[in-house]
Amino acid sequence: MSGGVDSSVAAALLVEAGLDVVGVTMHLWDASGEAQVGRCCAPEDRDDAKRVADHLGFPHYVVDERDSFRAKVIEPFLASYGRGETPSPCVHCNKSVKMGFLTDLADRFGADTVATGHYARVERGDGGAVRLFRGRDYQKDQSYFLFGLAPKVLRRLEFPLGELEKTESRAEARRLGLPNADKPDSQELCFIPDGDVRAFAEREAGRTHAGRILSEDGTELGRHEGIEGFTVGQRKGLGLGGGPPRYVLKIVPESSDVVVGDVAGLRSSGLEAVDAAWPGGRPTGPFDAQVRIRYRHDPAPAEVTPTEDGFRVRFEEPQRAITPGQATVVYQGDEVIAGGFISKSAEE
Repeated sequence: MSGGVDSSVAAALLVEAGLDVVGVTMHLWDASGEAQVGRCCAPEDRDDAKRVADHLGFPHYVVDERDSFRAKVIEPFLASYGRGETPSPCVHCNKSVKMGFLTDLADRFGADTVATGHYARVERGDGGAVRLFRGRDYQKDQSYFLFGLAPKVLRRLEFPLGELEKTESRAEARRLGLPNADKPDSQELCFIPDGDVRAFAEREAGRTHAGRILSEDGTELGRHEGIEGFTVGQRKGLGLGGGPPRYVLKIVPESSDVVVGDVAGLRSSGLEAVDAAWPGGRPTGPFDAQVRIRYRHDPAPAEVTPTEDGFRVRFEEPQRAITPGQATVVYQGDEVIAGGFISKSAEE
């Protein structure tokens, strides 16, 4: 229970269904110095979660997982930006911090399942088989962030909002009289509420990787204060003044150079992904699928070929701004077939 509307509605629907519920809020992060506390970990959010639990009449616990979150999410996040990548911390958090811990905690409580407010769906088959699907609300679908969960964890999960639209969840919150029914949704990373990754890296790592901004032919166009402030495809915030529109085409970690150019340079025909997970089992050969290259990306038709540590993707039509470090997720219809992390794009 983050203190937000979605996890609160999930809990309320379970109570309404007559199930015994225990609420758990994970304390993951406190910002340092004068920075704001992250959205999902602010004291008022923990208070909101407890208010909902009290309203619904079940016990609520706060567990301190700050050390695990720093070691398994924050440090890899900073290291990934230092390598010129754009990481996917929510994927790592679900896989390495949240869900496994919560299933272990459920055992200690004597609970059968772990329920969350994610917009996703699971189906269980014979022999312990489990399949992961997109939520019915495609705009809020969060299956993208869950592909890395081990089958033994996925089998224990319930997603009460999987069949709901976001507007329906908000209406349910009001119908059920939840005290946070009108609370706004959070939009940024929970540990960087202002979205300023460069400032976060400077504060937490003590330095950033400053360097040059170059054109594709190697001409120096300006300087920057840290590659942590850039991602492939970015247009705003380059600090180059007038002239034609320029986009970040590549980040070179060895020299801390940022290469910019025309939008045409962002198009790639494919990608390679590593550290793959196959929720329903690994296919033996190439197959047709739809592939997302970032969270806010409509899955694009492609041929997917399993590799030793991941998979290779060849799109029917070139895609824009394929970004190393980002999660890429493979679907057939609504089912999640695979997910991994982009290691490199293929040229058109």
